[in-house]
Amino acid sequence: MDAIAQFVPLILIFGIMYFLLIRPQQKKVKDHQKMVAAVRRGDEIVTQGGLIGKVVKVKDNNEIEVELAEGVKVRVVQSTLAQVVSKTEPVES
Repeated sequence: MDAIAQFVPLILIFGIMYFLLIRPQQKKVKDHQKMVAAVRRGDEIVTQGGLIGKVVKVKDNNEIEVELAEGVKVRVVQSTLAQVVSKTEPVES
């Protein structure tokens, strides 16, 4: 009985850590993946490096082409997007 009583605090600590640290981080990663998957041409984005630009082309191999200024285009890995500032409306068929 004493052995079980000694493990109860450890189990409680792991439970608290799961609900306060691990689970919210997993939700944040999942939301980021959804955001990256939903990026399309015309969206204004911010990269983790702080570059702000407009998506010109979404490529197949996890790359996007971003126009930073008129005539200045760079290729960016999709997973390095920090946020989408403004979304464009989906094209209706």
